Amino acid sequence: MNSLLHKSKIFIAATGFALLALSSCNEENILNLEPYNQASEDGAFSTKENVILSVNGMYQAAQVGQYNNATPSQSGRGYPFGAAYFQQNDMRGEDMVNTASFYAITYVGTWDPAGALNTVYYWIDTYRLIARANLVIEGVKKAVSNGVLTEAEGNDYIGQALFFGAFSHYELLNFFARPYKHTADASHLGIPYRTVASTSIATAAENEKLPRGTVAANYAQLLKDLNDAENFMYSKTQRGTAKAAIVYATKEAAIALKTRVYLSKGDYASVITEANKLDGRYTLTADPNTPFANNYGNSESIFSLENSATNNPSVNGALASQYLGRSLIAISPIIWNNAGWLATDKRRTEGGWINFKRNAVTNAITGYYINKYKDTSTLTDASPLLRYSEVLLNRAEAKARLDNPTYLADLNAVRNRSLANPSIEAYTAFANKTLAVNAILLERRIEFLGEGLRWNTIHRLQQDDIAPSSGIPAKYKNGAPPVLADYKIETPYVIKSGDVTAIPYSDYRYVWPIPTLETSANPTLAAQQNPGY
Repeated sequence: MNSLLHKSKIFIAATGFALLALSSCNEENILNLEPYNQASEDGAFSTKENVILSVNGMYQAAQVGQYNNATPSQSGRGYPFGAAYFQQNDMRGEDMVNTASFYAITYVGTWDPAGALNTVYYWIDTYRLIARANLVIEGVKKAVSNGVLTEAEGNDYIGQALFFGAFSHYELLNFFARPYKHTADASHLGIPYRTVASTSIATAAENEKLPRGTVAANYAQLLKDLNDAENFMYSKTQRGTAKAAIVYATKEAAIALKTRVYLSKGDYASVITEANKLDGRYTLTADPNTPFANNYGNSESIFSLENSATNNPSVNGALASQYLGRSLIAISPIIWNNAGWLATDKRRTEGGWINFKRNAVTNAITGYYINKYKDTSTLTDASPLLRYSEVLLNRAEAKARLDNPTYLADLNAVRNRSLANPSIEAYTAFANKTLAVNAILLERRIEFLGEGLRWNTIHRLQQDDIAPSSGIPAKYKNGAPPVLADYKIETPYVIKSGDVTAIPYSDYRYVWPIPTLETSANPTLAAQQNPGY
């Protein structure tokens, strides 16, 4: 993508709020950085202060994104790991409802390679982040060799860039490629895995012509990158403050992400091995609402992207704006009515995880919306990308699939804190692994409602041997559901005429098209476009 090169320039977006100097851990290294537009590639890594700006530019690219080249005023909608990550993943699943037009293309499955900007820029902004991460890796290596950084400092920055690169490629695989188990050896087409920084005409041309690798090769590379990131990065205790340990990637974040990746791959033994590394490093909060009421100081958030009043994806992309303030995404009756979600579960509590939208005159409930993201005025809610509850449920599922009975402890650890009476409501045993795995999968749907994890689960379960998904599930019709008619706890919602029909796994629409902006510049990818587009 030639737009990423800008000849030998790297564009740096400073974050505009107090940023931790990641190279060490004391209060003296907090910098208040003023934004500036661009720096030469060499200048960006010529001093420790400039390296910090460059690294934080990478975080800015993850948090806010650009969104639309043609209309710069529309920039900053949370691509790829701000709000867009949550919304796109939620809108592909059935547990949240698109109430307006913002994500209707994703919700109903009417993608096209050129005009569906929400999907087009998911690709473009994710590769922008990858490009920035690769520039950081190359620049930091030079800074270490020039004595600007110590080897330990440089490795930490490189590890953070590897983490973002791996996470980005993994997300692209979930949307633009079939899942790992689509073929017996994962030899089907994945995505271009870019590891070279576009710092010259030659390297830019190399990236521009890069073909899609196989899914097997993509996974091998991203797991290598995550292993290296784990080895290179500082641990949470080396970040200095509780907030810094959450908003900057750590070796624990790389480990947590590996549990998700190995689950997608079906390597359940490795899920357990990785999850075990985090024993004793995190604890679940007693109240399920605490990680959202205290984004930057709780005991179970592993990695979140920071937002501030002066630096966020704006009302068009911030989580609190989309899910709560503007009521653009509602909780679906499909999950609300699920009989396995107990009526007394604390996660149904108004003012906790749930916002009961009410009629201003009668006070009657008119809608159910996610209240995890609470700051609708200044939009400072963090974007929660990795929580310890996910690690526990990942391990629980892996253990259940391998007939390890200790899965129950992990499952109940997450579920019990939300029960009104755990002594009688906790799970005690399941008759077989199918029932156990399905109970864990339901718990995932409830626990991560509105956190953008539903599509990841649907995607990896295609053709599963225990709990198979079949394509994109049917959904409630686009628009705000009427509460009295369709929300009835423990009375399962039945898909009816007018709702969004399911898309079979065999349908070409199951995967997204590679954007025309990319295929027009890369003939190799044009020949590897997903079939049907």
